[in-house]
Amino acid sequence: MSTATALARPSAAEDPVDALIKSIRIPPRPSLLAELQRELASPDPSPETVGRIVASDVGMSGALLKLANSAVYGGRKAKSIEQAILFLGINQVAALMTGLLARRAIPANSAALASFWDVSTRRAQAMVFLSRRLRIGEQDVAHTFGLFCDTGVPLLMERFADYGATYAEAALDAERPFTALEDERHATSHAAVGCLLARTWGLSGDIGWAILHHHDYTVLDDADSPATVRSMVALSLLAEGAISSYQGHGESLEWNKGGARAMAYLGMSEDEKEELLDELVEAFHDE
Repeated sequence: MSTATALARPSAAEDPVDALIKSIRIPPRPSLLAELQRELASPDPSPETVGRIVASDVGMSGALLKLANSAVYGGRKAKSIEQAILFLGINQVAALMTGLLARRAIPANSAALASFWDVSTRRAQAMVFLSRRLRIGEQDVAHTFGLFCDTGVPLLMERFADYGATYAEAALDAERPFTALEDERHATSHAAVGCLLARTWGLSGDIGWAILHHHDYTVLDDADSPATVRSMVALSLLAEGAISSYQGHGESLEWNKGGARAMAYLGMSEDEKEELLDELVEAFHDE
């Protein structure tokens, strides 16, 4: 049994994979995030309280303003945390803060992970752009999913000395799901570990489920899966395509595996897809 199976059966009895799950270092939820989530869970969340939580951390305040003022988030110039909250809304601000806290909690300092957070942040921004442009789902959910879907990678790098080789080989497999080789060699995958992190950090169930299935494109054909999950997986394929184009790599292997399903789910033509990705790549260049 893989960790993906175990996560899909949370009520199952103890099994051998539990030891593996427990051996992977899952960073605890940051206290600042817990405080923010408590406020957001209140009947009437206060923008002033959210602003005070953000302002209590100088580094967080500066990083949030920089993100809020980027072209991907509309390009408006917020001069204060209060303005950023007004422009973006408290849920989007919370999503940005969650991402910044994740970057602190999950270091990616090795040579193999040099660009990890840059790519993850780019994906999160792309998810926001696509969610807004196509009017699909909630932008803060899209942002959080985009940022967290690959967070299992640095955690598995830390757990398994040979995981870097596994990841590199899986990234070049043009046929099988990305997670297939991970499961074969390590009895887990970055998708499963990312889902576990999302649960530990109190993120929504749909985000965790989408992370678990973000390389399983059959979910796009599964009418029983939540629309939020299917939408995030479909948008993530578009995001990967735009990032690959922006980086000069041409069409991504993941798009070749699941792109047709994503377009069918979204009801999108080839011309519409190309136009949308051109807009997104242009937004990347405008930053």
